[in-house]
Amino acid sequence: MTILVGFAPHKDDSSAIELGATLARSRGDDLLVVSVVPAPWPTPLPGGADKEFASWSRERGEAAVAEAEQLLAQHCPDLDTEATWVTGRSVPSTLWSRAREAKASLIALGSGNNGPWGQVVVSTTADWLLHTAEVPVAVGTRGYRADPDSRVSRVTCAFRGDDASRRVLRQTAHLCSDMGVPMRVVTFAVQGRSMHTAGVSGAEEMVADRWVEQVGAAQAHAVEGLTGVDPETVEQLVAAGRDWTSAFRRVDWIADEVLVVGSSVSSPVTRLFLGHAATKIVRQSPTPVIVVP
Repeated sequence: MTILVGFAPHKDDSSAIELGATLARSRGDDLLVVSVVPAPWPTPLPGGADKEFASWSRERGEAAVAEAEQLLAQHCPDLDTEATWVTGRSVPSTLWSRAREAKASLIALGSGNNGPWGQVVVSTTADWLLHTAEVPVAVGTRGYRADPDSRVSRVTCAFRGDDASRRVLRQTAHLCSDMGVPMRVVTFAVQGRSMHTAGVSGAEEMVADRWVEQVGAAQAHAVEGLTGVDPETVEQLVAAGRDWTSAFRRVDWIADEVLVVGSSVSSPVTRLFLGHAATKIVRQSPTPVIVVP
């Protein structure tokens, strides 16, 4: 299988390649690094401007490949890798087209630049792919770094308790089996949004406690239904807080862990689309996320 990495050159950022390498090494996959450069004009222009632009675009693409190959040699000399460049009017749509051609099983991207370090920042390219791609999309945290021999250490599944998240749980279990790593199940709950009270003193705490019990039971039932998984090996957790930040602070994360999030239940079949809660989870994550259809 192949993991496609979307690589933006000349930005002093190797996070996409480092994330892709960690995932590929853990899954036994090949790595295809693709850089998209502006496409030349389709028709001739006066003065040969179109030829000059095509030459510039080609030079930019070749430079991107050279940079990617240097990073691949540095971060994953143990993997089967290829770096290439393509022209396109739209970076995300061109990446998706190339991923389909390569029959990629996953697309790996780095974070955007406008956001906090150490958290997932969804760039415009990632946002488009998260709404369009029909394969899992992995997004690293801003400034993500990994050792040259890094492998995924644990996979956490964000669990809602509905049929769609049970499907995501099964996908997470398969991923853990492929990687040979432990699985954890976490439900994130923001009080006042996920839990409704009547405003009576003490009612919110009572409802929250009852809700946590119900979610815990739903987690246990879903884990017990997984084929080939010993429930005793799966950590289960409900992280509740007044807001998303406080909910995430209740969860401990380890190095080289990834978080699996399911796309919206209203999305077209096999296509990714992040709902409101999933978007919040992705943007709060202090560890790379894999969004699955």
